[in-house]
Amino acid sequence: MLHKISLAQSNVTVGDIAGNSEAILKAYRRGVAEKAGLVVFSELCVTAYPPEDLLLRPAFVQKAMDAVKKLALATNAETAMIIGGIWEANQKLYNAVFLLAEGKMQHIQYKHSLPNYGVFDEQRYFHAGALPKPVIWQGVKLGLLVCEDLWNPPATENLASQGAELLIAINASPYEQNKQAMRYEAAKARVRESGLPLVYVNQVGGQDELVFDGRSFVMNAKAEVVLELKGFAEEEKIIDLSETLASPAIASVADTVKDDYEACILGLRDYVRKSGFRKVLLGLSGGVDSALVAAIAVDALGAEQVQAVMLPSPYTSPESLSDATHCANLLGIRLETIPILPAITAFESMLAPVFAGKAKDVTEENIQSRIRGNLLMAMSNKFGALLLTTGNKSEMAVGYATLYGDMCGAYNPLKDLYKTRVYQLCAYRNSLGLVIPETIITKAPSAELRPDQKDQDSLPPYEILDAILFRTFEQLLSPEAIIAEGFEVATVEKVARLVKMAEYKRRQSPPGVKLTRRSLGKDWRYPLAGK
Repeated sequence: MLHKISLAQSNVTVGDIAGNSEAILKAYRRGVAEKAGLVVFSELCVTAYPPEDLLLRPAFVQKAMDAVKKLALATNAETAMIIGGIWEANQKLYNAVFLLAEGKMQHIQYKHSLPNYGVFDEQRYFHAGALPKPVIWQGVKLGLLVCEDLWNPPATENLASQGAELLIAINASPYEQNKQAMRYEAAKARVRESGLPLVYVNQVGGQDELVFDGRSFVMNAKAEVVLELKGFAEEEKIIDLSETLASPAIASVADTVKDDYEACILGLRDYVRKSGFRKVLLGLSGGVDSALVAAIAVDALGAEQVQAVMLPSPYTSPESLSDATHCANLLGIRLETIPILPAITAFESMLAPVFAGKAKDVTEENIQSRIRGNLLMAMSNKFGALLLTTGNKSEMAVGYATLYGDMCGAYNPLKDLYKTRVYQLCAYRNSLGLVIPETIITKAPSAELRPDQKDQDSLPPYEILDAILFRTFEQLLSPEAIIAEGFEVATVEKVARLVKMAEYKRRQSPPGVKLTRRSLGKDWRYPLAGK
């Protein structure tokens, strides 16, 4: 009879079939040593999720299938493994779950519900499988579910009607704010409908814009969570099925600010590591956004792997210089200072003949930003450090950023953080130990590209701007609907116009961690031109 199950919450890498297979095999062997009857891994753990257009390459598909066969050969008669992978049959590709034991593939089942919304494109690659049927292992009828199959009733209903005794759901469910609460609601609905306990195993790790937060769990037949694994970290947990299901319910405490910060750390760390880099570089301006990025980078990679650069112009205040230095000292990172006045003078001299008779305007401001971008990219090239950008979601939404200037870089940990949320994460990080000087947090935000410049010269106060943007992006409300909620007509119309005009900039911005329901990446696909 099946008693012990190992939940293997692993950080796998997209495309690394050999490396992922090795990690799976090592976790399986640890389960064997602990005398587990079953080791459960996450959805598509052989390829990692999401493999995207790698799935269109026949050689990749074949290697992934061969890996499943090879893993099957490594299994014994006492311990089975449940893994996610891809399988091709009759010239159709499927997202599959496998039960491997006794040196062979005991059971293969295809994902029935294929998500095709938000960041998911599964109908681009996969065919839907039939409703699942239970599989017996060590005397227990297991009902296997693949991620989205848990979010809809049919698969669970079919399994329960055919005598399933335990639901096992393998997942690659990416993080967004309050996502665990949503998972619990879906899981509770399926458990209550079927009367069956549930083992839920989720992928963990960063993959481009997505962060998988793990938090695998076990739910008893009363729809109570009795076990939850770590968030944002790998973990393997051996459970005695009868003992765990009889355990008292646990309370899951949501802290979305802490979760957002942990997601930023994991997303950045894995993007750097999985891209083959060790070091990062960023411009540290003395402002709140770059200070938060520096803190995230240090927490993700260690202070010795973070290089900061201060690039003052004639408009940079003495306070910004001292704040950047103070922040770098608190974080323990190196800070280089490269004044950009010589480059500004050179550009103005070169452009003087063609700009004759023209007054200075945003053009000269953008030149400063692009000089900084050029210098940062030069240092990135010279020292092999991945360049981070520091713009927040509010700025990206309305185009308050310079293309090929402060938008230069490879990754942006703040991409899905509204400005007001940036301040909340700063406060959270400082609660763990002061790293962002209070003077940075309390001063008025400024790009410092002209005398006495403030963000509020060009934009509504961030509290108002973010409230409008939240309704625009997260709730998809029209300007008319937002105005009906009491916002000023001119302000809403201005923000709507800026959002539309900035689409071409957003399309060229670097990837960054998805944190909200609708990030400005895969979640937001609007035409560049049109009305």
